[in-house]
Amino acid sequence: MLMRSVVLLQALLLSACAANPPASTPSPPAGGARASTAADLACALPSNCVNSLGTGALAPLRHAGTAAQALQRLQATLAAFPEAQVVRTDALGLEVIFTTTLGFKDQVDFRIDVASQRIDFRSRSLLGLYDFGKNHARMQAFATRFEQQAPR
Repeated sequence: MLMRSVVLLQALLLSACAANPPASTPSPPAGGARASTAADLACALPSNCVNSLGTGALAPLRHAGTAAQALQRLQATLAAFPEAQVVRTDALGLEVIFTTTLGFKDQVDFRIDVASQRIDFRSRSLLGLYDFGKNHARMQAFATRFEQQAPR
């Protein structure tokens, strides 16, 4: 029975690896940052993606202050995640790649909305159809640590 479960899990993982990842997020236009829109952070495949805009029931991160202060707080929080690598930074956001212990890569995009004092995000697997709850759990842990970084 155990062997059958292992074979089934391997087949599931291999079939998930063959899936095409969702289209990538467009980069901001040359010369500056842009405010995020719901389309920028949408989840094309809810089985391997969560966001703060409705998919996965996660709230946006809250911050008070400037965009630079929000970026600094995001980066301080990311320092607690050794599996995270910032791959793009602009005035209103970050793109981060998290690499799991099994080598799977997940992309997290953070977009700062200064006017509403919120940071929206999307966390999605770059490979496969399912993430087995990894993105949801990661973003819950991130939100908890982000709150701990709040100025007192």
